[in-house]
Amino acid sequence: MDEVDASPAAQESYSRQAYRALEHLIVTLKLKPGALVTEKQLIDLSGHGRTPVREAIQKLEWQGLLAVRARIGLQISEINPSDYRDILCVRRRLEPMAAELVATHANEEQRRRMVNCARDMGAAAATGDVNAFLSADKRFDEIVEEACPNKFLVGSLAPLQTHARRLWFSTATTSSMDRSVTLHVSIIRAIQQRNGAEAATATEQLLDYMSENI
Repeated sequence: MDEVDASPAAQESYSRQAYRALEHLIVTLKLKPGALVTEKQLIDLSGHGRTPVREAIQKLEWQGLLAVRARIGLQISEINPSDYRDILCVRRRLEPMAAELVATHANEEQRRRMVNCARDMGAAAATGDVNAFLSADKRFDEIVEEACPNKFLVGSLAPLQTHARRLWFSTATTSSMDRSVTLHVSIIRAIQQRNGAEAATATEQLLDYMSENI
């Protein structure tokens, strides 16, 4: 079943929604690493039609989260812990630059939504809700992607952030979430203050912390 509105704008939105739903299931290991799945299963799990789900599958395959196996079907990618250090190495080069740009280019509505992310991260830490923290973290990354004027930069970061979230979730503890929230709040505060240098420094501190806890 495909959605009723087939306009390009609506289809893009449905595809994005399908992607977010499936990405969340992969990141939170509800779709287990190595599992074989069918297109029909992904349609049912995402709640979207065939066309949006196929477009989501293409994006997930490009990001390395899912593989299309000839004569076998779709397979969720395995987790390779050794990838984490390489992912963080690249993120540390690129992400501070993105944060600095966002601090000076984000509009007021984007800044307000970032504050909401900080609030939701804090609430998640208070209740030990890792899923809620990951949802807020994903929203924060999406706002950065939206606000950053360099689309090549954030386009390179997006798949790395998704892989890092899945790897982090597989070993997450309440204490690691608490510290991560504190460091995210520092980034958001610097962005709110339009302090690009401080936003970059706070981002480096977050990634350093993540690297230390591999």
